[in-house]
Amino acid sequence: MTIYRTYEAKGIREDLSDVIYDISPTDTPIMSSIGKGKATNTNHEWQTDSLDAATTENAAVEGADATSATLAPTVRLGNQTQIFQKTVRVSGTLEAVDKAGRKSEKAYQLAKASSEIKRDIEATITANQAKAAGSASVARKLASLLSWIKTNTNKGSGTTPGVDPTTIGESTRTDGTTRTFTETFLKDVVQKVFSSGGTPSLLVVPPALKQVVSGFTGIAQHRVNSDATVGKVTVLSGADLYASDFGLLQIIPNRFMRSRDALVLDPEFAALSYLRPFQTNELAKIGDSERTQLLVELTLEVRNEAAHGIIADLSAT
Repeated sequence: MTIYRTYEAKGIREDLSDVIYDISPTDTPIMSSIGKGKATNTNHEWQTDSLDAATTENAAVEGADATSATLAPTVRLGNQTQIFQKTVRVSGTLEAVDKAGRKSEKAYQLAKASSEIKRDIEATITANQAKAAGSASVARKLASLLSWIKTNTNKGSGTTPGVDPTTIGESTRTDGTTRTFTETFLKDVVQKVFSSGGTPSLLVVPPALKQVVSGFTGIAQHRVNSDATVGKVTVLSGADLYASDFGLLQIIPNRFMRSRDALVLDPEFAALSYLRPFQTNELAKIGDSERTQLLVELTLEVRNEAAHGIIADLSAT
């Protein structure tokens, strides 16, 4: 052999990068925006109340006896905690061998599981899910945002937002006929939330509807920005803020919510309440492997559903 090439050579080390490339999205906009609370039971409860409607008839006769106001009790609401978990099992050999991109396979898999659980939580709180108390053989489930929002809605024909306010959270929405998302729908729900007493600051939409919002005429007046100093032109086609008549809304795309919903939220009146925070449980060894469970138990606390709104049954066209 006159030319000794790599094709014939033995013992060439493999060329494997120490970087693991993963573009799976891990952003959880609603989970990251709302509050954090504490639950002390699997049925986490809270109370809501409201003032009497304002009246122009509040006028008392001079010297008259005092009259008693009509008093109403608070409304007691609750949601079930849901257990989110993943268990990773790694053999002793895999943990011991030299690996590219990570030193410990167990640590790497637990980090992945943590991100996956957070994605599951975000998908669950934006799903169309009612609460379920569960049993010895059936898992408990929390009621999602869609199950709670009843007062401030704009929906297609044939839909129901839930049930009586004293039992909201116990039923799912009935989807109706889809229609194109318009700015008129958004203005309607924002005004309803404000009139109910809320101060909405978030508009959470799926990716396709985010592009629709960016095309609303009220926020799409300027589309081209020219920088003469560098000779570059930037086409502006997105919007991150919507200045409504009742305050600014941050427009946030959410990859994990349904494609047909847009949520108008007041983050002050929603929270994730944790019965058990994120924790790892080392499970009993039954051989040459390690089993580790990553677990969290929480529920969605919708502190007052009238602080939020939903534009439902939407399409991007």
